[in-house]
Amino acid sequence: MERLLLLLICFLFLSQPNNCSSSLSFNSSTPLCHSHQSSALLHFRNSFSVGDSDIRCDLYSNPPKNSWKMGTDCCWWDGVTCDTMTGHVIAVDLSCSRLQGPIHPNTTLFSLRHLQKLNLAYNDFGGSAISSKFGGFANMTHLNLSESSVAGNFPSEISHLSKLVSLDLSYNYDMRIETRNYMMRIETPSLKRLVQNLTHLTELVLYGIDMSSVSTNCLTNLSSSLTSLRLSYCGLKGKFPDNIFHLPNLQILRVGYNYNLTGSLPTYNWSTPLKSLRLSETGFPINLPNLISNLKSLKELYLSRCNFIGSSNPTFLSNLTQITSLDLSYNNFGGQCPWSLLNNAGLTYLDLSHNNFIGQLPDLSTNRTKVSSSNSSSNSQSVSQIPSNLVALWLSDNLLNGTIPSWLYDIPSLQYLILANNQLTGHIGEFLHNSLVALLLNNNKLHGPLPLSISKLVSLRFLGVSFNNLSGNVESKIFFRLKNLEYLLMSNNPLLSLSSFTFATNILPNIVRLQLSSSNITEIPHFLQTAKNIDSLDLSKNQIKGNIPKWFLEVGKDSLYNLNLSYNNLTSIGHLPWKNLGYLDLHSNMLQGPLPVPPLGLSFFSVSRNNLAGQIPSSICNLSLVKYLDLSYNHLNNVIPSCLGNLSNHLIDLDLQSNNLHGTIPTTIAKGCYLRSLKLNDNQLEGPLPQSLVHCRKLEVLDFGNNKINSTFPRWLETLPELRVLILRLNNFHGTLGNPKTKFPFPNLRIIDLSHNEFYGHLPTNIFKYLKAMMMNVSANKGELKYMGDNYYQDSVIVVMKGLSIELVKIQSLFTTIDFSNNNFKGEIPKVIGELRSLKGLNFSHNNLTGCMPQSLGNLTNLEWLDLSSNKLTGEIPIQLVDLTMLAFLNLSENYLFGQIPQGKQFNTFTNDSYKENRGLCGFPMTKACGNDEGQQPSPSSTIQEDDFEFENGFHWKVVLLGYGVGFMFGLGLGYLVFSSGKPKWLVNIFYGGRHNKVQRTKKNAHGRTR
Repeated sequence: MERLLLLLICFLFLSQPNNCSSSLSFNSSTPLCHSHQSSALLHFRNSFSVGDSDIRCDLYSNPPKNSWKMGTDCCWWDGVTCDTMTGHVIAVDLSCSRLQGPIHPNTTLFSLRHLQKLNLAYNDFGGSAISSKFGGFANMTHLNLSESSVAGNFPSEISHLSKLVSLDLSYNYDMRIETRNYMMRIETPSLKRLVQNLTHLTELVLYGIDMSSVSTNCLTNLSSSLTSLRLSYCGLKGKFPDNIFHLPNLQILRVGYNYNLTGSLPTYNWSTPLKSLRLSETGFPINLPNLISNLKSLKELYLSRCNFIGSSNPTFLSNLTQITSLDLSYNNFGGQCPWSLLNNAGLTYLDLSHNNFIGQLPDLSTNRTKVSSSNSSSNSQSVSQIPSNLVALWLSDNLLNGTIPSWLYDIPSLQYLILANNQLTGHIGEFLHNSLVALLLNNNKLHGPLPLSISKLVSLRFLGVSFNNLSGNVESKIFFRLKNLEYLLMSNNPLLSLSSFTFATNILPNIVRLQLSSSNITEIPHFLQTAKNIDSLDLSKNQIKGNIPKWFLEVGKDSLYNLNLSYNNLTSIGHLPWKNLGYLDLHSNMLQGPLPVPPLGLSFFSVSRNNLAGQIPSSICNLSLVKYLDLSYNHLNNVIPSCLGNLSNHLIDLDLQSNNLHGTIPTTIAKGCYLRSLKLNDNQLEGPLPQSLVHCRKLEVLDFGNNKINSTFPRWLETLPELRVLILRLNNFHGTLGNPKTKFPFPNLRIIDLSHNEFYGHLPTNIFKYLKAMMMNVSANKGELKYMGDNYYQDSVIVVMKGLSIELVKIQSLFTTIDFSNNNFKGEIPKVIGELRSLKGLNFSHNNLTGCMPQSLGNLTNLEWLDLSSNKLTGEIPIQLVDLTMLAFLNLSENYLFGQIPQGKQFNTFTNDSYKENRGLCGFPMTKACGNDEGQQPSPSSTIQEDDFEFENGFHWKVVLLGYGVGFMFGLGLGYLVFSSGKPKWLVNIFYGGRHNKVQRTKKNAHGRTR
């Protein structure tokens, strides 16, 4: 009986195809692996080093091939398959083997001529080129080099593999940087040959290969056997071939994230076996109802950031009864969320994030069969059950409110629960299963304690609860078992106590990113002593004081990239040992002593608003990668190192304002300058502005205010195409303005302050008439507030608003103001000023302007403050100014105006201070009533003499905030300043103290009048 059973087993074994795994050998006569092939395999594998574990392979990582030993049968080695008849190696699988190093062009791998299957995916071959010798495997049917860091041009010899059934070269881009840089490239001729020759191809996967120069027509003749085509992130352009949608066997089509790829989906008679369609971030026009009606077998549909036509009501999605994965993120869908999708029992992945869905998450009755009556009224679609296979639910960045329903805590398969950036309230419930990998609830209105059940989520890698109203003590025991936690975001929960948590040790050993900003902590968390792999640490806006502890300098020595300790009370930082640090923010502390020497790899470095002293060392110029350098508001002295100008080819923002720097400005700025913002104001710099700044064609902000610069107006500034903010106030500039040879000066200028200089001549009409950015209709640009700068650096500026010097810590992109006050300009105010309709503020005070106020000023409907005081203006106040309903501040004092003051609207809110020393004016609010002599110009003998016009401190009028329009920009700016600092001294910087004495100067006009 046993012999019969053995014969039966042998028969079944021998009846199998030749391509049998080496692990199933029952016949002692099976040929051994050929010795030269065994040697070739060992030599190939041993040509690489073995790297650390790879996160991409955590779920299915293959250990090092311990079974690969000289003198043993290679057919028994892990990942090796031999032909059972000949003993030739026909398949090698070294995927996820942690191999590191280049593939040599003459590697012994190419001697394995009988190979049919080769899988080298998920290794790191360091940018090796794919050798043309890969085309020599005549019997190859499966080739997989995905995510293996191979690079270079796609070898056309691959098209010689005529038996190829599956080709996967995907995701070979540089994993070491945030932005995807292509490492492989395929040209049209190579792709054309591949399509023509590989007629048996069923699977083609080229994710992340640069195909930007490829003609999409090359894809027209793809094999009719094709079942899977994956070309996402390839830079494809042009029209996608229509016939591909009709390939009879095509089940998987993924061409997403080719931003310039267009095409037409079939609208009728589209009979297709498609099960997976991914068109995210492409230009395909998509009729959602039509698409759904055609794709009866669809299981995966990814349409993030797509161009929908016709009705795009997501309720049509209820017809996708077979759907398992759906991505409709970033589409601005509104209304009720299509909760009926959750009725699909097979649903595993649902991403509806970054839309405008409203309402509450559906609550279920205890038997999970009906929507509870308390919640059904707020949902347009019923939910009969929750799919028990749900793995990922992404609902972040919507307008969802209400509480988190209990069923979400009781899904055994759920790994990703992403509900961030909504309006959810209530407590965080207790989780009943430990499957969660990511839990992101940040930016909601959740309150109560952090649930203790989080301690059971042993697979958790991402936890985000920042910007909520959580309270109570966070016990360190919650985190003892969370050995896999890499991202912990708990910032801005003001009622949350972290004292026990921060003093704990031996927790979170694998933490990579930690955010505890605004958490009321007084010390750097002790558990960081074991955080060897930390990459990003944010402890800003706390009460950490004194010196940095020495042990902290060993934390993340080789891994730390982002460190934010701003807004604390640190007094000393010491040596900065982090060699891979790229972002270091130490601003708003109490650091003393000389400027700390930063690591050379920094791209962002800020020590603004400290007490640092001494000179700027020339070693700062060794920061060859720095893009943002902010040393402002310290006590740095001496000269600016001339070599600093050499950084302009990569430096984006340079801020040295409010120090004690002197000398001249470096002239070493070369062509290719990248500077966007340059702020050297409030120092003691001398000499002219360096004309080499003309190379900075991307310059948006230029602030040299409050220095000792003695020069004529640098007319070359007019040619800078992106300049938005120009501040030259409080210097010794002189001469006239404007260059007649410049055709379109300052096309993007929005803020210009030339006050407190010695400019003379007429106001520059030629400049005003080309200030296109100030002519925009602000009302047509309503919407989300935008500010100048970026995520790394926010521009700030000091402006005189309504008689007060105010620091705007953020500049609205639409904010516009002109300040030419305290100069020696003469002549009339140009009528063209009335075309600058977006102006918020206009200040021509303390000059020698004559003539009448132009009626065109009445066109400035967004104007919030107008100061024309201390000039020689005559005539009546234009009645058109009454229509300026946003005007909150008006100063026309010390002129020769006459006639009745206009009445109504904002003019009913202005006091006598707005008009004093204009003896010809009458009517409210002046004490002088208008009589028979109304409208007559007073005689010269009755006017105030020029010497009587002197102001004690330059500005002494009141700001009137009553009336029809207090000024949106002004109100918003003040509101922001109060909110961000919580201190009134940050709200308004009125320079009547020490700083005012620094910037105020006694000057004489052309006639010798002191102002």
